[in-house]
Amino acid sequence: MSHNGEHTPQPRPATQRATQIPRTESAHAPREPGTSTAGPDRTPGPDLITQGERDKLAPRLQQALDTFVDNPRQAVEEADAVFGDVATQFTDTLTERRRVLRTSWQDQDTDAQTEELRVALRQYREITERLLRMSAPAGR
Repeated sequence: MSHNGEHTPQPRPATQRATQIPRTESAHAPREPGTSTAGPDRTPGPDLITQGERDKLAPRLQQALDTFVDNPRQAVEEADAVFGDVATQFTDTLTERRRVLRTSWQDQDTDAQTEELRVALRQYREITERLLRMSAPAGR
């Protein structure tokens, strides 16, 4: 193979392709609940914090912001409490998600089915990518 600035990828044999995790999903590939595709029709995975909890926490944060002028210390204390509640729920959700994922592949015999492993890997990728996107500064 020559390296003249252009590289044409060589097709992989079918036996190698079968064990690869695809970057994109085909239109007819099955999707597991809570997973998404890399395409433009990408649907988000399950909530990291439920809508009901967000509906409770957002007004508390807004209340803290609204009361800052009258009572700055109390406003900051409430904002700190809301932040702590969000962080706790987020951590609890991620811990449970990891537990469920692990049981999907670890609790099986040592010959776990390739498809189950592929599904687990795809789910790990999806949640990790979501976390990485969340950790980037706003506007990126």
